[in-house]
Amino acid sequence: MDLTSLPLISTLVSLTYDGLMAVTSLIAPVSGHASAAVAVALVTLVVRAGLIPLGVASARAEQLRSRLAPRLRDLQKRHRRDPERLQRETMALYRAEGASPFTGCLPVLAQAPVLGLLYTVFIHSSIAGRPNALLDETLLGVPLGASLAGEIVQGTAGAGTAIVFAVIIAVIAAVAEATRRLLPVPTSADGPQVPGGALGALQYTTAVIAAFVPLAAAIYLAVTVVWTLGQRLVLRRRYPLASP
Repeated sequence: MDLTSLPLISTLVSLTYDGLMAVTSLIAPVSGHASAAVAVALVTLVVRAGLIPLGVASARAEQLRSRLAPRLRDLQKRHRRDPERLQRETMALYRAEGASPFTGCLPVLAQAPVLGLLYTVFIHSSIAGRPNALLDETLLGVPLGASLAGEIVQGTAGAGTAIVFAVIIAVIAAVAEATRRLLPVPTSADGPQVPGGALGALQYTTAVIAAFVPLAAAIYLAVTVVWTLGQRLVLRRRYPLASP
């Protein structure tokens, strides 16, 4: 079943498309042929700005987890043979602190519907029975509906496509490396540990994804990771983690 055929989702997708095209038309006198790409970037910034309160809550929760780490490790030692008791005691500890171990997931969950709507616009050739003009817009001659992997498979990938995607992927990879170096993931005391090698690989997942999605979605990903790094650096200074 195509969920976009549902009346509510179809309406939301249509409104998202109309909004993107309206921004594109508004900034066209300034940004010219790149107006649609700039519109995608601007909409991404608006989305991320709207999620700032959740980012603050996530940073505070991360700070709390680092402060509670010694007590959580103690609970693990005392109840390692009783997982159910360990879970109850862990949740009780968080409740006593007026927090939740799941707060850090809020920004991801909150942006999921918006990303879903945008990605639907980025991959459908028609929206509410109308041709999707956004996909025909270009960035340096590359259609926003084109993907690097798709162009390679079809044998139509030119130098322009390769250069545009290479720059976007390089930006995402550079941000991933900066994130790994500047914002190391603290050791978790209340969940499974992530091996260092696996964690390093996960940092670059978004860069790999960017090669397979439409250019419009790749722009969204690039702007998102740059914003997220900057926001986390600011919030880490505001809410520093407890020393190990």
